[in-house]
Amino acid sequence: MNITANIVCYKSKTLSNGEHPLMIRVCKDGKKKYKSLGVSVNPKFWNFEKNTLKPNSPNYEYLSRIIADKASELSEEIVKLKSERKYFTASTLLEENSQRVKPRTVNDLFCEQIKRLQDEGRRGYMLSVKQVYNSLLMFNKHLDIYFTDIDTSFLRKYETWLRKQELAENTIGIRFRTLRTIYNLAIEQNLVKAESYPFKKYKVSHLQEERVKRSLSKEDIERILTYKSTNNYMRFPIDIFAFTYYCGGINFIDIAHLTQANIIEGRLIYKRHKTGKLIKIPLCQQALELIKKYHCQESPYLFPILFGFHETEIQKANRIHKVITKVNKRLKEIGEELNLPITLTTYVARHS
Repeated sequence: MNITANIVCYKSKTLSNGEHPLMIRVCKDGKKKYKSLGVSVNPKFWNFEKNTLKPNSPNYEYLSRIIADKASELSEEIVKLKSERKYFTASTLLEENSQRVKPRTVNDLFCEQIKRLQDEGRRGYMLSVKQVYNSLLMFNKHLDIYFTDIDTSFLRKYETWLRKQELAENTIGIRFRTLRTIYNLAIEQNLVKAESYPFKKYKVSHLQEERVKRSLSKEDIERILTYKSTNNYMRFPIDIFAFTYYCGGINFIDIAHLTQANIIEGRLIYKRHKTGKLIKIPLCQQALELIKKYHCQESPYLFPILFGFHETEIQKANRIHKVITKVNKRLKEIGEELNLPITLTTYVARHS
């Protein structure tokens, strides 16, 4: 039973970009069968005498890995079939081999994760993952690599590159924590072995600035809550700050989505927009008065941040970003007027 299987540059077919497809060629009993690898190469980067890819070829590492993996896979399949004394032809060998799952690259998993988060409506986290994806693309030029290529050397070079972009320490830390999460997902999906995990040696914990104080004393909180202003533009930020404080540090995005349905038997019950976790807290009298002050029967929402005509997730996200920017700008002005020790934001109310 004479049989050979190689990867060849198929000169008989020229693609629109001038490249030739790389094909699996199986020869058995004098018959040849071809099947495309799904990639192509410019003929000037292929050594036709040695039937190998030239080292100066673009994406050399990526193409070499595909060629080596497929050649090894075919060789193992042939040995297996021979040892089991199973009859097969060139056609059946290629058909059986094509049914195997193609190894997924770093690019593949990132794109799948971004789409999944988008489909789940987790836009904030999706944008965070997409930001890391775009950053890695700029750093490495392409992500047609495997997770085994992301080793400690790769991570150190990426960190150096990020520092040259003059990013803040915490921003770099977020990039790496997100990349670590994606790598853990790759291990879960058996795209890489746990032994290859580079974050055992490369510790993300060193990428963190010392946290600044973000909470206020009870006396300072009282000064904010009793701040007097007849200007509605200044009153609304204070009331949002107060509602956050009275309701256990509720996030601004969660306040924006609250409706009458979230109030059940004197309790505020809602799912965190970020995590989906169910939160149940009692509504104190001050919080109820703020709801009564701002809730309009014509709007489904308790506070005038979102309105009925904000239908899509993008519309809602844009509106929330616009409002919280204005709220925090005015809170900062109030904080400066009160001579507070830290910059006043809605986040300060959460921590306090």
